Amino acid sequence: MFTGLVEAVGHIQARTESAQGQRILVKSDLDEWTLGESVAVNGVCLTVSETQKGGFIADVSAETLSRSSLGRLAMGSAVNLERALRVGDRLGGHWVSGHVDAVIQLLSAVHVGDAKRLILELPEELLQYVAPKGSVAIEGVSLTVNEVLDDRFSVMIVPHTRQATTIDRARPGDSLNFEVDVIARYVVNALSQTTLAGGAKGATINRDADLHQALVRAGFVHE
Repeated sequence: MFTGLVEAVGHIQARTESAQGQRILVKSDLDEWTLGESVAVNGVCLTVSETQKGGFIADVSAETLSRSSLGRLAMGSAVNLERALRVGDRLGGHWVSGHVDAVIQLLSAVHVGDAKRLILELPEELLQYVAPKGSVAIEGVSLTVNEVLDDRFSVMIVPHTRQATTIDRARPGDSLNFEVDVIARYVVNALSQTTLAGGAKGATINRDADLHQALVRAGFVHE
């Protein structure tokens, strides 16, 4: 589990094909990597399979390559890095699982003083999980949603985030890893379907309408 607060920007230094997908070498200023630990690379949860001075090697499965942008990155590309959250650490961002939901396109980027407003596409199947003032992870960065339309949403990138992550380097047309808020995922699932006790497998019922509306008002569910 991660928080979406990037610790360092690393670089992909090598990539080799493997029977399961790819092996990548990531170099960074972070040190003391532990064999088997989890690390988010551009928002994708990977496992450290080998350690090196100033870097680590991780295996990227074929499934991960197909569902994220990692396989498309050129050699030397900068990547956002975050180690797994320790129990008792401050949770400055939001719960991020490192499981990418979609690769979405950056539609536009507009400077607003020292900040930058990004407008990104929003796949129809993920619309229900994104709400104004809710949280999303883009390239592993925890961001607050400003506005949600039928097919797009906007976020604001503050100066610190622009300097400390790779987000500021993205240009309209670029593909970015996108993860919805894990809490929103479970809330929507719980409200939409549940198996009837003693009923046929897959039978569903609607949850309490008042609870649903309360969650909408609180911003956990978007209609």
